[in-house]
Amino acid sequence: MIKSMALKKNLQLFWSTSWKRILLFLAVFGPATITAMADNDATGVATYSISGAQLGYPILFLLVIITVLLAITQEMGMRLTLVTRRGLADLIRERYGVKAAVFMFGALFIANIGTIIADLAAVKATSGMLHLPALPAVMVILVIAFLMITKGDYKMTQRLMLISCLFFLAYIVSAVEARPDWGQAFSNLLFPNGVQATPAYLRTYLVIGMGVLGTTITPWGQFFISSFAGDKKIDREHILYSQVETYWGAFLTNFFSFFMIVATAATLFIHHIPLTSAEQAALAIQPFAGALAGELFAVGIINAGFMGLVVVSLSTAYAFAEFFGLSGSLNDSFKQSKTFYTLYIIQLAIALLVVVFPQVSFFQLVIATQVVNAIALPLIFYYLIKLTNNRQMMGEYANNTFQRVFAIACTVVIVAASGFTVAAMFFGG
Repeated sequence: MIKSMALKKNLQLFWSTSWKRILLFLAVFGPATITAMADNDATGVATYSISGAQLGYPILFLLVIITVLLAITQEMGMRLTLVTRRGLADLIRERYGVKAAVFMFGALFIANIGTIIADLAAVKATSGMLHLPALPAVMVILVIAFLMITKGDYKMTQRLMLISCLFFLAYIVSAVEARPDWGQAFSNLLFPNGVQATPAYLRTYLVIGMGVLGTTITPWGQFFISSFAGDKKIDREHILYSQVETYWGAFLTNFFSFFMIVATAATLFIHHIPLTSAEQAALAIQPFAGALAGELFAVGIINAGFMGLVVVSLSTAYAFAEFFGLSGSLNDSFKQSKTFYTLYIIQLAIALLVVVFPQVSFFQLVIATQVVNAIALPLIFYYLIKLTNNRQMMGEYANNTFQRVFAIACTVVIVAASGFTVAAMFFGG
């Protein structure tokens, strides 16, 4: 009887403690997941689609590596903000001066504008697949993006962004409809196989593979996760839960990337159909996977374009406010953070003006964006590693020996990825 009562008491304590931990996790949940998922914006979808179409299942092997790299780098930015209560941009300005702030913001602004334009252009190009008029579809997306940020607050923005994440489920259906060889797909997560490794194939694998890595780990992502987490006002004692969410977000983004690659590898690679954009992928898989698969792929692209449009524009606005010591929060009114909201609106307006004129070369725009990213990313990681290594500032949360060595190794790989992304644009198509 006594043992039974003790067991019952222990079970009640276990469930009570577990529920508290779950509620705490849900309380901090959001920033890392949204940042990681927004990495799969329209340009990211295009990169993964092209990699599946040109390389087949073996490119899946890189997803495990990319997931680890993304988790490590984003966790550093999250930890830095929660410990110091300051954003990455704010700390760069304070520690390294106004010149560094101006240079970093200039590079970030140029790169982000290119990404925003590409995301909106993808919405325009894909809307026809869903029998939607292009210009009205673009305007609706822009109006929603405008109202959500200027009329809402942090909680509303986070909820809508998390709802947008659900639309990535469309890629799972598209992949299933493509009837892939699941055994080969899963085995390629462990080691590349099933394709003849010719010199030409290996060259393409190296260039596109590094491009995939470079498009997943971006300058804006490092600033956004820092600022968005800071805007949520997460308590320092809950840092462990935020770290867990960071790892979860990294896994989730490449979980959906897996299905994007599978959908195109199972249809376009085996039929030797080349791609240059995500919109082409949505159209090209229809004859092999059916209309539903193509339409859901298109829905995913439009949703990815919307997420990229909002999150990347916000990252610019957050960074500007921090770099130059201005107020910038989604919980502030327009009057309180006028520059923050104005810069967000200006980016939407620029994207609209460029997308309306079809003579603009989006290919050249993406090249310019990747060049700027390749220049900015090494500097961002230099600052990020230096700051998180600072034991005086970070205390017990500073990088340990393993984290320092691993972070430097990650940075070398990521810088190489950015360089190969530029090379892919110039030489690899």
